[in-house]
Amino acid sequence: MSTQATELEEPYFEDEAGQGLHPCDRARPIPRISIQAFCDDLRIAQALQHASVDRRLTKAHVSVHMGGIAAAIAHYSENPTPNLIIVDSELSGGELLSDLDRLAESCDVGTKVVVVGRHNDVMLYRELLKRGVAEYLVAPVEAMDLMECISNLYNNPETDPVGQVYAFIGAKGGVGSSTICHNVAWTMSESLKTNVTIADLDLAFGTTGLDFNQDPVQGIAEALSAPERLDDQLLDRLLTKCSEHLSIFAAPVVLDRDYDFSPEACETVIDVARQNVPFVAIDLPHGWSQWSKRLLAQADEIVITAVPDLANLRNAKNIIDLMKVSRRNDVKPYLILNMANLPKRQEISVREFEQALDLKVLAVIDHDSEAFSQAANNGQMLEEFNAKAKAVEKFHDVAMKLTRRKDTRSEKQNSRLSALAPILEKLKRKR
Repeated sequence: MSTQATELEEPYFEDEAGQGLHPCDRARPIPRISIQAFCDDLRIAQALQHASVDRRLTKAHVSVHMGGIAAAIAHYSENPTPNLIIVDSELSGGELLSDLDRLAESCDVGTKVVVVGRHNDVMLYRELLKRGVAEYLVAPVEAMDLMECISNLYNNPETDPVGQVYAFIGAKGGVGSSTICHNVAWTMSESLKTNVTIADLDLAFGTTGLDFNQDPVQGIAEALSAPERLDDQLLDRLLTKCSEHLSIFAAPVVLDRDYDFSPEACETVIDVARQNVPFVAIDLPHGWSQWSKRLLAQADEIVITAVPDLANLRNAKNIIDLMKVSRRNDVKPYLILNMANLPKRQEISVREFEQALDLKVLAVIDHDSEAFSQAANNGQMLEEFNAKAKAVEKFHDVAMKLTRRKDTRSEKQNSRLSALAPILEKLKRKR
């Protein structure tokens, strides 16, 4: 069944706490359940089919059929019911309730039912809830509406929310993607005072241990070799704590081992990590593999680091184009131009990058070999080494943009400046 993808742009909403909430954040990953849908309207069927290929439903098994509630009644009179039934019906209130009563006779214990109807009627909604219907949606509905509904049914709001996953990858080797990842993750942990885990998946040549001046004995390779054994206790033993709020899943960085892990193993390890902290930053190597492609597609946000030259532009475009296909209901990847404005080097301008990739560059970080190299040699983040370095503010901007939080530092600074404004104005007049 063909569907047309609708790509989400940049608008976001404010929740009760004033935190930015993007439409794609309203739906969280769905567990391994079976979902069967029976539709009267082809457009609802297309929206469901569209939702079924989204990254949030990769673990779920979804099947979509036409025929509406009558087809569902006929089907379940002879077959067991799945975890979730979605019925789309054009029937009026009384007829709809009557058919749902007939459907209920065949439903197994534990099966949830979502109804998509045509009537925005409070009395009908109450009657449906009395009959045990899990949710009632009024058509027309889009794929994201359906995913949000399913997410609300199977993600308990009373438990800690599933953490956000940010995948960092370089458009080319040696462009500083790991440096960007580590500094942004450290900034998240320090500015927001919340727990962050960095997963270094450059298993042979990862630099997370060096950048944070750590020499862990165990790390992410042990988790990947037996993902089925990974639980909260083992995770705590394998993580290396770098500060109050930052831990690293360090790479082994040895060459006498083969690192051939399945995409499923990588996904399992990241899933366990995201259940324990609000933010997980994945430091992906530039090499392309099945598991790196899977983790990119499954991440909540993607950050591509590129140097302003032609090869980086081509590679970044290839990654972005691929992600458009596999992440139809998500925002585009973010792009950071690193090592920019290097003297005597011919560079592609920011505007040309944005036009070629059809997106806005998130940040431009100027070439500063002295500050970055000394910080790396010291095993420090840039802000620890030199809080006045130009890139420090860029890392704060990126961290706040990714987490959709407000930078309280800049707000305090602005409030101080506004408080001093009358005094400064008087001094100017005296002069």
